Amino acid sequence: MRALTVTPGKKDSLRLSQDFSEPDEREGALLVEAVAVGVCGTDREIIAADYGEAPPGEEVLVIGHESLGRVIEDPTGTLEFGDLVAGIVRHPDPVPCPNCAAGEWDMCRNGQYTEHGIKGLDGFARDRWRIEPGHAVKLDRSLGILGVLLEPTSVVAKAWELIDRFTERDPWEPANVLVTGAGPIGLLAALLGRQRGLEVHVLDLATDGPKPQLTHDLGATYHSRPLSDLGFTPDLVLECTGAASLVFGAMDVVGPCGVVCLTGVSTGGHQIPVDAGALNRALVLENNVVFGSVNANARHWKAGADALADANKKWLSRLITRRVPVEDYAEAYAIHDGDIKVVVEFSTS
Repeated sequence: MRALTVTPGKKDSLRLSQDFSEPDEREGALLVEAVAVGVCGTDREIIAADYGEAPPGEEVLVIGHESLGRVIEDPTGTLEFGDLVAGIVRHPDPVPCPNCAAGEWDMCRNGQYTEHGIKGLDGFARDRWRIEPGHAVKLDRSLGILGVLLEPTSVVAKAWELIDRFTERDPWEPANVLVTGAGPIGLLAALLGRQRGLEVHVLDLATDGPKPQLTHDLGATYHSRPLSDLGFTPDLVLECTGAASLVFGAMDVVGPCGVVCLTGVSTGGHQIPVDAGALNRALVLENNVVFGSVNANARHWKAGADALADANKKWLSRLITRRVPVEDYAEAYAIHDGDIKVVVEFSTS
């Protein structure tokens, strides 16, 4: 069996194993044939040995947390042969903490959760994988390869759920949203904003390539100018880059009673001048909310699956800018200009 593996802690150790062991039944009752995995920055950071943890007692980790597969067998009868599914990435900690015990494992408090392809659990970049049926999310078959977008969609589904909770504070209802960053997370966040009937604005540095047109075709407005020159005041901001200037800029431009959701993970070592006192004053006096959001639980995965099923398939297909066979895996994890979402294909049937 083929599998893409890394040795955690060893830089550039990504390899395609041709004789990897078949998935153990202890991993789950559901047996799935891999169709594809998505590539994201997390994968590249694991390959660079920034983090990553092999399963207990193992030296290597199968990567790939953005999954798409077809059911081979489900002895529990929950799913049928041929169903398209994606595997939920995070599993609750064994203690468990109060949040994990309540099924909110994306909010784990003690850090003992595990994650497929990232932390303590093999990922989905292998010909076959197993998972418990309760951690497999069924997708509309009409999505085909587009189902590989479910993991990032689940992340923004959670972000929107939390935004909705915060905007229930008062009778005022937001009319517009600014999304910073037109990568997969940003464009999918914009998609869910349009599905909510909001006026959507997307800000990104790119002035050519597919991003401006994708934004336009979504019915949103594209900006490649500084935040200070937007020309409007956002009611909501989803920050999807992690760029320090945009993180603080989002807090500065959001309107009164507005909500800023931070989904981008910043890297350290970047210092920018910030008038912390003025920023604090504005946030307090305008009753603004700033919060971070990462990962997702089963509820968000199902909401993401519904959002993809309702989306325009032709538009979604343009988010996948490269489809690379697993044999050419090194090319898939290399960064190319114009990339939005790259997928590694295990099966094209």
